[in-house]
Amino acid sequence: MTARPDGTPVWADAVSADPEGAKAFYGEVLGWTFDEAASELGGYARALKDGRAVAAIVPPAPGQESGTAWVLHLAAADAAAAAERVRAAGGTVLVEPVKVGEHGTTAIARDPAGVVFGLWQAGTQQGFELRDAPGGYGWAEVFTRDTAAANAFFPRVFPYRVRKIVDDRVDYSVYSLGEVPALGAMGMGPDVPAQVPPYISVYFVVDDCDAAAGRAVQAGGQLVFGPMTTPFGRSASFVDPQGAAFSLIDPSAAEGEPPAAVEVA
Repeated sequence: MTARPDGTPVWADAVSADPEGAKAFYGEVLGWTFDEAASELGGYARALKDGRAVAAIVPPAPGQESGTAWVLHLAAADAAAAAERVRAAGGTVLVEPVKVGEHGTTAIARDPAGVVFGLWQAGTQQGFELRDAPGGYGWAEVFTRDTAAANAFFPRVFPYRVRKIVDDRVDYSVYSLGEVPALGAMGMGPDVPAQVPPYISVYFVVDDCDAAAGRAVQAGGQLVFGPMTTPFGRSASFVDPQGAAFSLIDPSAAEGEPPAAVEVA
């Protein structure tokens, strides 16, 4: 498999203090099944959709605060070099690059505003085996109170081009690798409670957002907003029963023309 360009979203882990509860929830909402948890990897369990790996559920490491969050991992041909770029750009490396057997090398970092993300230098594990299809990864957005800082930080770590959406109603930027959109960045408005930290919201694809939203609520998830229709699809955002934010999107239900965008110098 051809290596993915640096900065490509390649994997997502739900770090959960209640792994079995998380498995039950996402199994109901997205139809995931799970590998047997690997004790040598701290209880790491891959989520599968139709036999293809789409994400993972893992307990927090010993000594870490309990809680749940989705962590998006971005491709890095050299995780150690990417970690140095994080530091040089003003970010923090929370977990130094560590080899995970023959699978690859991982690290965990945080941008200056507090957004946590992963780095993944692929070995035998290249990343998502299914994406842009029901049950798989579809998109992700940096939710932050300082989009200007994010727009300066992430292109120093990865070769992103930054385009800002021309719309006074929303503070939104798109990070692209060449002409291919890779990641979004959304400003957190005054309606977002101050205690909500910045984070990356991971979107999973569904074939009917309203039906999937109903399953999420029925399974104990909290609807944050939506479902709403945009030029990119019909989407809704949630907090799962364990406390992790995530979103669902049906790209086939898109309506309207995508907004104009201008490149950020």
